[in-house]
Amino acid sequence: MKRYILSVIILGAAFSVKAQQLQTSSMYDMQGVLHNPSTAGVYMKGMVGATYRSQWSGLSGSPKTATVFGSFDLPEQKIGLGGYIYNDKTGPTSRTGIAVQFAKHIPMANGAKFSVGIEARGLQYAIDRAKLSASLGSDPALGTADNRFKFDAGFGVSYTGKKLQLGASVAQLVQSKLGFNSAVLGNGEEARLYRHYYFHGSYKWTVDPQTSITPSFLFIYLPNAPLEFQGGFRVEHSELFWWGMSLRAKQSFILSAGVHLNKKFTIGYSYDIYKTPISVFDNGANAHEVLLRYNIFK
Repeated sequence: MKRYILSVIILGAAFSVKAQQLQTSSMYDMQGVLHNPSTAGVYMKGMVGATYRSQWSGLSGSPKTATVFGSFDLPEQKIGLGGYIYNDKTGPTSRTGIAVQFAKHIPMANGAKFSVGIEARGLQYAIDRAKLSASLGSDPALGTADNRFKFDAGFGVSYTGKKLQLGASVAQLVQSKLGFNSAVLGNGEEARLYRHYYFHGSYKWTVDPQTSITPSFLFIYLPNAPLEFQGGFRVEHSELFWWGMSLRAKQSFILSAGVHLNKKFTIGYSYDIYKTPISVFDNGANAHEVLLRYNIFK
């Protein structure tokens, strides 16, 4: 029984092919480089930012993710540099990772850019055995090591025009093995990094000189896992404040809003209302996310 519980912890912590291993965000489109390295330096000349996301606050050990990101354009060299650092905790497991990104920008007609990007990734996955020992004791299924550090890579392409943006990318190309006790997992399962495929897009529709509406979408695919979809829109008013609504299919509704201060500093907040499955059992099954972003150039 103890061995089974630990298997659920490891596999349920997103190291199975049936779940996402990499974090996402309700405001991913305002971070740029989170899912596609080719977007480094594309959205703006230079920006840095941070997000903090807390899910299912009514449950002990609920997921919490902190991310720091940045993106810079070097127009003379026609390249972009970007990356992010994150820490993701769920119960007795945690992941701390870093991604460093390089993008080559190819100018196209009407000021558009076609971009190709690569990224180098590092990940430390840890299990807090002290939190497990209270219920599992000294069971040998815990194994001999409680953390692993692995390298991996990613690749992406994107097209960005004045109104339309489309992109596709893949993360964790190498699919590095984590090397946790295979006897714990059994049934041919492996604790490893599985590839994530992303396809995303947006279109900026200018309603009038003061208002624009930007519909966007994101597909996330892992082999042997359900296709995930997030889609919605954001409304900008006079480059001063914005609000938006979106849907994460079969999971949650998302409401978001924020302000732009002096066209350089952005503060955003999103609230996820989960429909299923956890909200059926717990009243605290929502998510809160805060975004801070600073544009180095107006």
